[in-house]
Amino acid sequence: MLDDIAIVSNVFPFKTNSYVIEELINWDQPINDPIFNLVFPKKGMLLEHHYRMMKQGMDIFSAKELNNLSNSIRSELNPQPAGQKTLNTPILNGERLNGVQHKYKETVLFFPKNSQTCHAYCTFCFRWPQFVNMKDQKFASKEVDKLIEYLQIHPEVSDLLFTGGDPMVMKARVFEKYINPILEADIPHLRTIRIGSKSLSYWPSRYTTDKDADHMLQIFSTINQKHNLAFMAHFNHYQELQTQSLEEAVTNIRKTGTQIRTQSPILNHINADHRVWKKMWKMQVDLGMIPYYMFLVRDTGAQHYFGVTLLNAWRIFNRAYREVSGIARTVRGPSMSCTPGKILFSGPAKIGNEDVMVLKFIQGRDASWVNKPFFAKYNPNAIWIDDLEPVFEDSFFFEDQEIQFQEEDFATTFPVLDESVNY
Repeated sequence: MLDDIAIVSNVFPFKTNSYVIEELINWDQPINDPIFNLVFPKKGMLLEHHYRMMKQGMDIFSAKELNNLSNSIRSELNPQPAGQKTLNTPILNGERLNGVQHKYKETVLFFPKNSQTCHAYCTFCFRWPQFVNMKDQKFASKEVDKLIEYLQIHPEVSDLLFTGGDPMVMKARVFEKYINPILEADIPHLRTIRIGSKSLSYWPSRYTTDKDADHMLQIFSTINQKHNLAFMAHFNHYQELQTQSLEEAVTNIRKTGTQIRTQSPILNHINADHRVWKKMWKMQVDLGMIPYYMFLVRDTGAQHYFGVTLLNAWRIFNRAYREVSGIARTVRGPSMSCTPGKILFSGPAKIGNEDVMVLKFIQGRDASWVNKPFFAKYNPNAIWIDDLEPVFEDSFFFEDQEIQFQEEDFATTFPVLDESVNY
């Protein structure tokens, strides 16, 4: 097992910490423990031929040659899915903002340079290129002034998401250097600040006993005086919710007026069971958090290992959803974050004599696509939108526009909206 970890971690990032090891993993049966599988690389995460290549390379290559082999394998794993580099990176004054993404008109993502790590790494993480030696694949910026200028000329943006990595690896005084200029800029159309973070699960003492925990909580309170602060918490299994430290951290964050929303992909080997999701959503509600998303594993990295078919994901979601109260039914899923947008799989159906799969956009590059149902041929083996074919037309309604985006090969930009027009 240790050999497998060493081999696989030459391709995918590996990092854990004392809290995860001591508080979250059941060491009586580690191989079957969901948190062990969440942080420790497994042989199956690499395709067999990639595993053999890396194993042989470790025996005969120099460090430089081994790194080149690792990057060669990584480049075959779709390191930047859904047009992140070519479609989502916006342009300001003719310059790409390489630490910013703007896919949906209401929401801008910002990748602070000081947050390009996490307290521990998830084995399924779709942002794995941020943490390996592939500099041309990283998103990162310390240029808050350019971010502010971009936000000021885009009044359609209501939400700013701090992401990474994990923004909460930053010291409070460093986070202030990013957030204070944004607050002082007083951007009237910016309503919500979001923080995407796994820290509640992997290092809850960030909000309880760390030296600057009170300082960080004060920053949260300050943000809430001008904006809504939404903490987008990543929990992949209910075991992450069972420690006293986690409960205290959630209480402290909520006292600042911050709303905590929860999300996770559905993952083979970790949480592909309706009982896990039902228990996780119930516990989150009991702690005052809001279940938000069940995602499908993105088409990058070890999707072949963690991916669940659309039908199985829907069955698991549906059964768990039926067995929780309406308070927990704020959750949406299963959803694919793919090139054209967030696509919800609503389940199988029959139209006439035709078995079909029903889908709709939760979010789209084109806002007119949102909530619009469409149909695909029934495919019990499909795990991603690319596995589906239209059933009644030659192409899905969004594909022509999607191809246009790809052919242009430049960032999606949005016009300044005329507030007098009812869009």
